[in-house]
Amino acid sequence: NMLHDFTCTCDNDNSIMKTDGPATCTKDECTGTPCGTGQDCQDPNPSPGSTGDYTCTCTGTTIVVTGGPATCTNDECAATPAPCGTGQTCNDPNTAANMIHDFTCTCDNDNSIVKTDGPATCTKDECSPNPCGTGQTCNDPNPSAAVLKDFVCTCPAPNTMMTNVGGPA
Repeated sequence: NMLHDFTCTCDNDNSIMKTDGPATCTKDECTGTPCGTGQDCQDPNPSPGSTGDYTCTCTGTTIVVTGGPATCTNDECAATPAPCGTGQTCNDPNTAANMIHDFTCTCDNDNSIVKTDGPATCTKDECSPNPCGTGQTCNDPNPSAAVLKDFVCTCPAPNTMMTNVGGPA
């Protein structure tokens, strides 16, 4: 009359056992924090036969790696498209994954023009110094650093109808 008096114990955890049938064994791969500091671990299938399917997510980001720790950095300047405009240099002083909106854009033609968390408004007056010939007037209709060679040189009276775009008239 000693039927059903056996006990099943899990190999990976001796505290999990069941009498008269198989024990429900689990192996949570997130035990022991395999992801590291600043990361969240999730094991979608904790059965002993399922290994390497846990995910590490950098806290507060969408950076996720399966089966190992994630690299939790976020260089906002490496984004595509680039966060700064043409003729600007981007600098991200802190590339920690949770540090966002701290990058700066600096105009290449005037490093005193700097904006944080977005493109700077860079200007370049192509008429300073005057690239036109002696006595000619210069007009730069669009002083944006992204639009070059659009300045207009105009001859003095009585030849004011003589103009040239992007060089002396």
